[in-house]
Amino acid sequence: MITAIKPLFRTPWLLLGLLSLLQACTGVPSIKPAPSNASQKLNQAHLKHIANIQHFSLKGRIGIQTEGKGFSGGLHWQHHTNDDDIALYSPLGGQVASIKKSAEKVILADANGNSFSANDAETLTQSALGWQLPLTGLADWSLGRPSGYTTQDSTLQNSTWDERGLLTTLHQDGWKIEYQNYSEQNGYLLPSKIFLKSDKVNLKLLVETWDNIGY
Repeated sequence: MITAIKPLFRTPWLLLGLLSLLQACTGVPSIKPAPSNASQKLNQAHLKHIANIQHFSLKGRIGIQTEGKGFSGGLHWQHHTNDDDIALYSPLGGQVASIKKSAEKVILADANGNSFSANDAETLTQSALGWQLPLTGLADWSLGRPSGYTTQDSTLQNSTWDERGLLTTLHQDGWKIEYQNYSEQNGYLLPSKIFLKSDKVNLKLLVETWDNIGY
């Protein structure tokens, strides 16, 4: 014997009402709240506070993925206005490569003693290591500020920040930079977890220690 199934909705009006409600819920796009005036002022104050940092040292870990190639290991970086000295280490602690940048050129030496040079770090790392290190903007981005920022700049375009005024996202020079954590270092709030993404490269930078921060 087959038992008839009772309809869930006894009237078509109830069914139509529910369908209309569902369409209304799915049809309304989510709207992100605009930044408040208070957080915008905090963002401007924070960027001005860190705008004049000219040199730093950091130790941490870096991970890079690009077109089936990648690297993961330790990073020691000393940065000055026109100079950079970077050492890359394997997960086991052995030095894989060193990158030295001056105003004239960039030199990369690998673990086998081979040396390569180019006018910029992006071209050099791509040809020697198989992946691109965006060193031109990376010093500024690592500090949580846009490349080329000055205290005369007004509110940043293509960026978002949190209620403390600290950058959470930044789009610049074909890169999307995301910040997840900040920590206080010598009176500055600086990033400790940074994600960078371009059309071909995913880069993750975890800063364990900051040092020698100054003008």
